[in-house]
Amino acid sequence: MPNTPFDTRITFHDDLQIMEADFSGFTFDSSQTVNAFYDRIEERIAATGETQWFFLVNYSGCVIDSSAWVAFSRRGKALNLAHSMGSVRFDASEATRAQIQRDANTERFDPNLFADRDAALARLAELPSSRRARIVHDPNYTLADFVRRISFDPDGPIMHVDFSHFTFHHARDVDDFYDYIEERIIESDRKWFFLVDLEGCQILPGAWVRYAYRGKRLNKAASLGTVRFAPGSETEEDIRLRAQSQGFEPNIRNTRDEALARIAEMKAALLTEMG
Repeated sequence: MPNTPFDTRITFHDDLQIMEADFSGFTFDSSQTVNAFYDRIEERIAATGETQWFFLVNYSGCVIDSSAWVAFSRRGKALNLAHSMGSVRFDASEATRAQIQRDANTERFDPNLFADRDAALARLAELPSSRRARIVHDPNYTLADFVRRISFDPDGPIMHVDFSHFTFHHARDVDDFYDYIEERIIESDRKWFFLVDLEGCQILPGAWVRYAYRGKRLNKAASLGTVRFAPGSETEEDIRLRAQSQGFEPNIRNTRDEALARIAEMKAALLTEMG
């Protein structure tokens, strides 16, 4: 895994089951910076092979610009729900402490703010580990729920993925649906343009990390180009946030016809490139 400027700020204490994020003296000056940092944390966690960690976060001298707070809050919440057995923060500035406390009051979580690292570590030592009793989510859907939501137009060639009015509650929902999509694509033995209907789709915070990972992997392996349409406001915002740091065009359109028109443009460009 190649190093990034964020790697020196991400440390894993395996014996304590702690992932330490060092935000000290760092300025989150934009949502792009937030997303790039959190992308790297997610990648580093995935590389450990362990999904659950205690989080120890150093906020000493950290500055989070107002323009970055929405992204910081959303990405932090998603990361915690996906991978945290407990999160403790220390040395937050007054302004940052106040914002974290406001977020905690709104989202109803314990901010666990401490004055120093030793006090934060002592608090983490009190928390129970859930690693040995791994969280296993019960499935919310059956195969029949997925079958009717995937269709193929060989002339396109377009794969229509219907996530409309579907809720991804957690990683199990994501994996079950994407496993089925991948099986169908493997059977087809070709790549496709992806047309994704997100009307009324909900991707809950506990599902976002896995949704982003599986979607990115599928796009790299099998997509000639992906266009999304009719997303809800929160889903659209999360997609645009991740697009900022992950180098992909979100290609979000209001209607199916507009999305199909965009695919036609992408297809024409691809044919031109091929000569």
